[in-house]
Amino acid sequence: MLEIVPMQSRRVVVIGGGPAGLMAAEALALGGVCVELFDAMPSMGRKFLMAGKGGMNITHSESIEPFLARYAGRQTQLAPLIEAFGPSALRNWIHALGITTFVGSSGRVFPTDMKAAPLLRAWLHRLRDAGVMFHVRHRWRGDIQPMQAGRYRLHFATPDGERHVDADAVVLALGGASWARLGSDGAWVPWLRDQGVDVAPLQSANCGFDANWSAHLRERFAGEAVKAVTASCVDANGILKMRQGEFVVTENGVEGGLIYALSALLREQINTQGSATLLLDLAPGKDLARVTAEVAHPRGSRSMSSHLQSRAGIKGVKMALLRECLPAEDFADAHKLAAAIKTLPVRLRAPRPIDEAISSAGGVRFESLDENLMIRKLPGVFCAGEMLDWEAPTGGYLLTACFASGRAAGLGALAHLAAR
Repeated sequence: MLEIVPMQSRRVVVIGGGPAGLMAAEALALGGVCVELFDAMPSMGRKFLMAGKGGMNITHSESIEPFLARYAGRQTQLAPLIEAFGPSALRNWIHALGITTFVGSSGRVFPTDMKAAPLLRAWLHRLRDAGVMFHVRHRWRGDIQPMQAGRYRLHFATPDGERHVDADAVVLALGGASWARLGSDGAWVPWLRDQGVDVAPLQSANCGFDANWSAHLRERFAGEAVKAVTASCVDANGILKMRQGEFVVTENGVEGGLIYALSALLREQINTQGSATLLLDLAPGKDLARVTAEVAHPRGSRSMSSHLQSRAGIKGVKMALLRECLPAEDFADAHKLAAAIKTLPVRLRAPRPIDEAISSAGGVRFESLDENLMIRKLPGVFCAGEMLDWEAPTGGYLLTACFASGRAAGLGALAHLAAR
């Protein structure tokens, strides 16, 4: 006779105290199981708090179709998760924590006080009230040891020595590999590969890039913002992708919102071709014919810098970039000079190291998971958050997918337990 095990006697271990892990724990606790959440750091949500230091951008208010398109190659896999818990549902969930939100001029959604800490405090309080048990300074050793009745044994390194924990199901929400000091160090990759899980290499996403700047540009213009420009690059299908905004010239290369928006395309160019070409329109408000006419105007005794500033509005760091990337002899040719102002090629040689990136690409491929985010080769073990193989631009898309996938993994674990 089949023994029916009540759900409240089932223990689910969640590893990772970021948004995905916390949301999985909430879904599990609401489902009536015993939930224990383990994290290697001294406290929960460290990267979440760091991400909110400049203003906690939770999600985005645009309609669902363009929202889902932000996930590019993984839109198909993420769509059902986000449709089940998307921007509107996420805002309502935040409001239920007593945190009000507003939509900024760019469509991004923020808590009214722009801070992450009050939201996290309220959330942890609610989880504790729901019975979630938290264990900090517990670093998972990477083992998933099968036991009888479909259970697993896991080992953790703690300040008091090694500890083993048995679980009826496991949710892994271990993050990617950016900001290792906050807990996302990617150490889990070889562990899961050893278990036969297909993991795409982790790479920098929403990151800056290195360029071979001259000493003059590094010393004079590092830290300068390049404003009111359009940047573009060619994708793998030969289609030109374009964004308008601003970025910063760094000692090593370029970074900032405009660069992050194109970082996936630039990174893939480098992966396939060894370098990437970023095309800059330094005068986006003027067409090529007008710029050509302006730079062809006789400059008399004025220097080239004064001429371009007065006729085309090119000055400061824009002028420095023009001199950096355009051969000196081309300044004497009005057509070549105007073409460079409108389409200046900047060669980028490498993404910045993954630990400096805002997020990471790669991770557990969805093809290794079922529709509930359970690892096919490890029944009862689920994955969520940034450790999955997807990426998205900044603007609230990263956090939304982390919340949505965490909830989906938690619900998936409940369904798995109910079916046993």
